[in-house]
Amino acid sequence: MGPNEMTQIEGTLNLNDYPEPDGIQRILLGPGPSMVHPRVLQTLSNPLVGHLDPYFLKIMERTQALLRYVFQTSNRLTLTVSGTGSAAMETAMANFVEPGTPVLICINGFFGSRLAEMARRYGGDVEIISRPWGEVFAPEEVKATLEKRPAKVVALVHAETSTGALQPLDDIIKIVHRQGGVVIVDAVTSLGGLPVNVDERGIDICYSGSQKCLGVPPGLGPITVNSGAEEILRKRKTKVSNWYLDLMLVQAYWGSEHIYHHTAPISMNFALYEGLRMVAEEGLEARYTRHLENARLLWNGLEELGLQLLVPLEFRLPSLTTVLIPEGIDEAQVRARLLQEYNIEIAGGLGELKGRIWRIGLMGYSSRKENIILLLGALQHLLYKRFPLTKST
Repeated sequence: MGPNEMTQIEGTLNLNDYPEPDGIQRILLGPGPSMVHPRVLQTLSNPLVGHLDPYFLKIMERTQALLRYVFQTSNRLTLTVSGTGSAAMETAMANFVEPGTPVLICINGFFGSRLAEMARRYGGDVEIISRPWGEVFAPEEVKATLEKRPAKVVALVHAETSTGALQPLDDIIKIVHRQGGVVIVDAVTSLGGLPVNVDERGIDICYSGSQKCLGVPPGLGPITVNSGAEEILRKRKTKVSNWYLDLMLVQAYWGSEHIYHHTAPISMNFALYEGLRMVAEEGLEARYTRHLENARLLWNGLEELGLQLLVPLEFRLPSLTTVLIPEGIDEAQVRARLLQEYNIEIAGGLGELKGRIWRIGLMGYSSRKENIILLLGALQHLLYKRFPLTKST
């Protein structure tokens, strides 16, 4: 580009059309991101250091120790990938699915389908089993499928963000191990808010995201891999086809030699470290109790308003609740008014549930009683005192 062209572009630029961010503080009660504690926000403003600076490397080591605590694991290969929860998902698929690998994906929501799509892209021989959205899998279904066709990799979602369903894991993991497979578990909406217990359950590969129950901005994907799965990774017949997410390369950076791989997002790692410190300060059991008690307060309040919940109590996710839209209500209009009049964000449905549900998240710093009381009062006002909110024709 020549100087004359640059001058023309600068001449058309009016900074009044590009105002500064206004710093709106939303009450984030959707499926993520969740709200971020002021301590974590403050940490984001810490001065930068280099990604190989001794101080930053020490922060990485401490972050690994805290991640092992939150995952409840002693796995050596425990780290974060520089990317969102979907990057962590893709890391799991890219590293453990080779061309021709027999894979079984359990789909009962939007993110199970994403797992299947990723597995296919990496050449996996993918079979799926499905349940209606909002339901969970019984161990017998997985067992029957694997008896017909064994799989080396079985992937399922622990906490399905699109439906609010909590998938029981223990028996399914045992079944997969008995037939010689490894289990990949999506814990994006559960890690830090309800028990994941990687070692106790025998989960082989487990990943999450920073922006939900951990209460940190989006941008990092925690993942942990046990020794058996790590051995499978070493014995791959082909190179991992995604260079950036190759766990052996990323682990070399996180390991004791700190071999350069990429420029880590320094500020985000500072934020995650502070968020994990806050998890440890509260304690996992206390944190799980807080999420469950606040969820029950929300569930009871919604039912008192005459609203019905999608998922039965037995399989209901404490960190994310799905509410059936009452007949005749314009669900998008309710969400818009919540945002405009009360500064509260909730979400609508995805995929098969689009237009049929609201999704309400109580994760991390968002999971507080004052947020629940405000939301319930706002919904009561919108649904009843300003009724009808009928669908536009």
